Amino acid sequence: MVKATRRALLALPLMAAAPATAWDFRFAALEGGEHDLAAWRGRVLLVVNTASFCGFTGQYAALQRLHEAQEGAGLVVLGVPSNDFNQESQDGRKIKEFCDAQFGITFPMAALSKVRGPEAHPFYRWAAARAGGEPRWNFHKYLVSRDGRQVQGFPARVAPDSPALKRALDLTLAAAPSAS
Repeated sequence: MVKATRRALLALPLMAAAPATAWDFRFAALEGGEHDLAAWRGRVLLVVNTASFCGFTGQYAALQRLHEAQEGAGLVVLGVPSNDFNQESQDGRKIKEFCDAQFGITFPMAALSKVRGPEAHPFYRWAAARAGGEPRWNFHKYLVSRDGRQVQGFPARVAPDSPALKRALDLTLAAAPSAS
């Protein structure tokens, strides 16, 4: 009993430090430096695990159009290249060159990251716990509300310009930022 109580007391600081919102995370950036999600507090995030050599890679074009059309309304698209499904280069420079040359990507891109399993980036573990599980394939999307607390997951087959994602995005963008 004493050991269990001691373990519980030792875990308290860890539980208190558990991320409460999306704004508690940072991603290494593809071009160097980092993306601190707190910089986008009050905006809507669409976080997408991407891959250059996937059947869904064409979704980059729709993500870019969405970024261009909705950035002014408060949307931030964040691409997160991942090789968890063996369809991405291991070289960040090659990933950037591909995105630039093939799709003219101007939205922020994270560095190559794990999005599944015990080594997944902490944001992905946090989002998976709130939005129906971890990505099952490339181009899984997490839509994060302006307060950074609500998360909706959309599988790869739900394209960025699909009616289902458009409805959810419109509702999320229309919601007023919270005072938190």
